[in-house]
Amino acid sequence: MLGGTRKDARVSDQEKLRDILVEIRDNQRLSLKRQEEHLEIARKQIERSSGQVQESIELQRQAIDKVKKVSRIAIPGILICVVLIVYLLIKYF
Repeated sequence: MLGGTRKDARVSDQEKLRDILVEIRDNQRLSLKRQEEHLEIARKQIERSSGQVQESIELQRQAIDKVKKVSRIAIPGILICVVLIVYLLIKYF
């Protein structure tokens, strides 16, 4: 009888071990699936971020071009005003 009980205990232990291994395997598969989902989300975010960076760079270039155009008109205008003010100060004082 003792031999049978030990054998039953061994089989029971093996079944428990098998069940634990199956559960570990299933959890690993689930974990891999979730990692793949997160990786896909990260890829989409990187693509979107890259597009936003490119758009930002283009907007900055446009802003720089506008500042250059305004500077070509404004700086000479300011200089002319300063020269005229100095001229008027010298002439009337």
